[in-house]
Amino acid sequence: MSSLPPPGTDALAHSARLAETIRAEIENAGGWIPFARYMELALYAPGLGYYSSGSAKFGDHDKGGDFVTAPEISPLFSRCLARQAAQVLTATQGDVLELGAGSGKLALGMLRELERVERLPQRYGILEVSADLRERQRELLERYAPHLIDRVSWLDAMPAKFSGLILGNEVLDALPVHLVAWREDGIHERGVALKAGHFVWQERRLQIGALLDTARSLDLPPGYVSEINLAAHRLTAALADALEHGVLLWIDYGFGRNEYYHPQRSRGTLMCHYRHRAHDDPFHLPGLQDITSHVDFSAVTETGIEHGLRLAGYTTQASFLINCGITELLAKTSPDDIAAYLPQTAQAQKLLSPAEMGELFKVLALGKNMTAPLLGFASGDKSRLL
Repeated sequence: MSSLPPPGTDALAHSARLAETIRAEIENAGGWIPFARYMELALYAPGLGYYSSGSAKFGDHDKGGDFVTAPEISPLFSRCLARQAAQVLTATQGDVLELGAGSGKLALGMLRELERVERLPQRYGILEVSADLRERQRELLERYAPHLIDRVSWLDAMPAKFSGLILGNEVLDALPVHLVAWREDGIHERGVALKAGHFVWQERRLQIGALLDTARSLDLPPGYVSEINLAAHRLTAALADALEHGVLLWIDYGFGRNEYYHPQRSRGTLMCHYRHRAHDDPFHLPGLQDITSHVDFSAVTETGIEHGLRLAGYTTQASFLINCGITELLAKTSPDDIAAYLPQTAQAQKLLSPAEMGELFKVLALGKNMTAPLLGFASGDKSRLL
């Protein structure tokens, strides 16, 4: 794509190796794989996928990153989350489990704030599939919070039982999704085939299974194309089954079902991110770009409830952060200290503004054996939109 910055020679060779791995899988599968499998390989193939290789992902363009997450924008985000975590930890006497910890900045900020408010957990677990990101997280924590590193553990699998706060910030959007097309002759799954060695779209009619059942329940018209995230259902169900006492907190961009599958969103929400540029071609430079889709928070909520959780809150990121005291934290910096105050207010603007992350990003809390209202949902309830 001519509008995107060209990769270097080494990056191009890396992408070519992953593309060849995907081609071999397609050929071995008889010439076609579901898009969900393509996306899984593009993001997570060992040593080659976007999240499994050593390339930069998080941070500013001039540092080689492809996108910026809230913890990268400002430590205010982590400090607010720590306030919500402190409430859950006090109620459960449990621990924190973070899924997909990215650069490690969220873990670092939360641990520092929890230490400040004297509510450190005995264990801060990180479930991270990328060996490269694990190492980066460890290096960050050892550099800036060496006295807390003994509380942090990296897990290879979810614990069988857990009490405390389970946190996923921009995790669900990176799970492989199935692409579904509603046609005049039935419901089809969009998959990936090969034509002259290049990846091309190819559809196959769905015959039976959970994907077809879910697609039918949406009752969408012919011509509609969108995503169904069965992986998000499976992950939420597994976490719900493991949670004995506490809260599962998801933070991500997305909508309730009616807005997600709105008539005006008939081409879906699949997006790719490369060097802070967004586009819609997942076949471009596999392994060098992120591939995401928005989250259907209604489906996630229903799965949690089916597995014994209770809806404990659903609101925008802006409302959640305000409820957790972001304005109080801002007020601790004097406006007279221009060098500190102006950057901090600019960061808060990105986190809170409807034109930035404030409205598109939502926060969903699912609880078990929790009775007290959660701090982050004291106002701005959006549960009616689920």
